[in-house]
Amino acid sequence: MAARFRRDPEVDESAGVVLVAIGAGVVLVAEGIDVEEAGWIDELGDSEVAAEEAASSLDGSFAADEDEDFKALEETLERPVAGIVMSGSEVGNGDPKKGSNSHATNITTSITPSITSSITHSMNPSTSLPTSTPTSQIDSSNLPDGDPELLKSAGRYIKSILDPDDTSLPRLECPRIDSQRYGYLNPNLKYQKRKFFFALNIRQKVDLLPRLMGSIAEAIRFLGPENCALSIVEGNSGDGTYEVLKTLQSHMENIGIEFHFQHSDLDPGAGERIPRLAELRNLALAPLLDRGKHYSSDATVLFLNDVAICAEDILELAHQRRRLGADMTCAMDWTYVGNDPTFYDVWISRTIAGDSFFEIPPDGNWNSAWNIFWNEATTQRLFRDHRPFQVFSCWNGAVAISAQPLLDRIIRFRAPGPGECFQGEPSLFCKDMWNNGFGKIAVVPSINLEYSDEAGRKIKTAKGFTNQWIKPDEDEKSLDWRKEPPEKVKCMPSYEKQAWEPWNQGLE
Repeated sequence: MAARFRRDPEVDESAGVVLVAIGAGVVLVAEGIDVEEAGWIDELGDSEVAAEEAASSLDGSFAADEDEDFKALEETLERPVAGIVMSGSEVGNGDPKKGSNSHATNITTSITPSITSSITHSMNPSTSLPTSTPTSQIDSSNLPDGDPELLKSAGRYIKSILDPDDTSLPRLECPRIDSQRYGYLNPNLKYQKRKFFFALNIRQKVDLLPRLMGSIAEAIRFLGPENCALSIVEGNSGDGTYEVLKTLQSHMENIGIEFHFQHSDLDPGAGERIPRLAELRNLALAPLLDRGKHYSSDATVLFLNDVAICAEDILELAHQRRRLGADMTCAMDWTYVGNDPTFYDVWISRTIAGDSFFEIPPDGNWNSAWNIFWNEATTQRLFRDHRPFQVFSCWNGAVAISAQPLLDRIIRFRAPGPGECFQGEPSLFCKDMWNNGFGKIAVVPSINLEYSDEAGRKIKTAKGFTNQWIKPDEDEKSLDWRKEPPEKVKCMPSYEKQAWEPWNQGLE
């Protein structure tokens, strides 16, 4: 097989560059860098040259695939290896101080275990290389085939998802991204660790995919595909959600998005709901933990529900987490139980005083839903002014979370333990954040979400798009963070059973 290489014009050839051709795919690594630690694997540029020409132009050396070293490398990688070119300082037993005229002399010592363990993604030879090659993905060979008829209709959803200007399918219309406000979130640096991990659990929401997945794709393109990864767990959909996402996977990878897609038969509606929901959320986070070395210490997890969300909403969550120095930021989610919107996630969210966002009496009526933060004057003022405020717990449809406690494996989603108030897995997640010193949790009330396109339009009309509430003096007004949680938090296993319990009940 003829070895083909793609050469990156931006590469400094004196940096000890190593080109490895694996089948039809090519990856770039560098001598002297622990690739697994740095998370530094990337594809090369657009111009193709034959392997021999690459060797000559780079003033390096070429070894054909019959070489014993390549046979050993093929066995390690469990796939064909076409060729290798090395340039710059000598690799392995050479002098690293020598200039670009020195030749690599030892192939086997230049291919380290850290490199071979990172080269795990082979590309389809019929497609062009993406801007950033995904390097580790969940094995898609075990995914169900999907319904043939539903697969036939997936294409029109793909077009809508990948093209922000497409109007062939109805969806919430969103504003353009404010590049001046959010541009700094993409450092535009090559070969850095990933900064953002997108996570999503979804079921039976095919009509929402053009807006939800379209906004995710748009946000990732803006942040830089090389800085992001996306993990989706789909479960038991019969409306085409699975078929669209399965078809979408290759399209997302072709534009450089590392996409982990899984199907799960876990049904939270059958059996114990909270343990299964926690398991599904942890399943979505699994690729982050499996590849923790590839993520920056200040990485952000953007975990979304099945909401009608705009790209600017996603970026605002990330921006406010960075601006406020928050450990977690949440949106506000709403539901229409009548003509007026009602805050939705009242079972999960608790104020910094430990109370629910609005009062619910034992008979379960929501007649006081309009009187939000009725007993928290400061929080109510900030809410009405569309400024962030600290809370004990929240989720509210979409969150931006510091990846640190997850990567350190000190926090995970879980069900209530013995002697602990019965509550949802997001509430327990926030409780564990506080217990481990990550209590800077804030709601960003400029971000308002609903759970369908139709209701999303209504809530954006009623509450405004995020960009409408940007204030010129916001950087001068940060949060006065409380370091200690409230002494007690309202426990609400049901509306009939409400009680104030120690915030750390079950953790003492």
